Amino acid sequence: MGKGNTSDDELSCQKYGVPLYGAAWVPPAAAAAAAAVETEVSSTEPETPASYAVDRHIVLAGGGGEGRSGIPNALLLSTFDFDSSSLSVQPVAKLGTGSDLPYRIAVHPGGEGLICSFPKSCRWFEWDLATSTDEHTLNLKSSEKVLEQLEDVGQQLAMTFNFEGSLLAVGGEDGKLRVFKWSTMESILNEANAHPSVKDLDFSPDGKFLVSVGVGPGRIWNVATSTSIALLPNENNEVFGFCRFSRTSDTDQVLYITAMRDKGCSIVKWNTTSWNRISSTHIVRDPVSAFNVSPDGKLLAIGTIQGDIFIVSSASMRLQTVVRKAHLVLVTALAFSRDSRALVSASPASSARVTLIKDKKKDGTSLWIILFIILLAIAVYYAKSKEFFPLKP
Repeated sequence: MGKGNTSDDELSCQKYGVPLYGAAWVPPAAAAAAAAVETEVSSTEPETPASYAVDRHIVLAGGGGEGRSGIPNALLLSTFDFDSSSLSVQPVAKLGTGSDLPYRIAVHPGGEGLICSFPKSCRWFEWDLATSTDEHTLNLKSSEKVLEQLEDVGQQLAMTFNFEGSLLAVGGEDGKLRVFKWSTMESILNEANAHPSVKDLDFSPDGKFLVSVGVGPGRIWNVATSTSIALLPNENNEVFGFCRFSRTSDTDQVLYITAMRDKGCSIVKWNTTSWNRISSTHIVRDPVSAFNVSPDGKLLAIGTIQGDIFIVSSASMRLQTVVRKAHLVLVTALAFSRDSRALVSASPASSARVTLIKDKKKDGTSLWIILFIILLAIAVYYAKSKEFFPLKP
């Protein structure tokens, strides 16, 4: 799969036996949160959270849905070894979800746990610590906390926490947008007709704004006033798909939205003060099925229905890395690691893959050396040709 060494691809891409629809990196704070709970229960001093090395854990969600397909529905935990660039061959933990298919997941940035959307409701899961043969492992467990406000609300297509983890936004297939304070679940926004169907959501880094996209224009919401303050028009029959605020400083803040037209997919940049368009850059011909921005704000990642992955520089909007056929079918989820060193992707082909981000500085230096050698060769050739064919006086 993709370009490069075949053995590396085999190590960094694994199949886990269930179609995958959600993927995220587990925050290091998960170990501390789980250890704190363990201390409350046992009244003993917990192990040092760092000993669990959860910063390399990845949580995946998927399954076969209802029916008798024989394919289970589950949340999986896998690990990635940066030294060997390898995903664990088998999940290190697995939590079945019965007949309910886990579709979208949102991991709490403070490590408290994760929320998962199912066909009818959303459920909360917590991290758990397990020790066997002197090895510490992270696990998942169902929580006693019931999200009553998200019971029997139908399929939620988008879910996200703000950067502090104090707000939760969910968008439904029915077009309803809800924002809650976490973890009290106090409602601060409940819009029945945000879009015909909510496709994607994202909070600005400072938590002041929420962007939502669906059929028709995008919308900007002021979180403090719980009101819509701007419409982002889709021009020339564009279809908006995904949205992410940049992860840079406030002075350089922009909003990215993927837009599909007959010529393919573009990334549209928006000013976050005037909410006007800044630019539109065509990226790929195929429809886009996943999108994300790296935590350091330097990279944008796109996954297509053909299973390809494109990594774009946010500064130049030029392609930095292309992984053809990273998956056999469409990419359903993309997530950068917290240090922006790696990108995990998932697919209904039951595969998860981690793509390491290459150091383009070294590549750029090599390119200049190659260009210098070429120019030097041309100069030598020109000098030699003058010796054999001197100009007439």
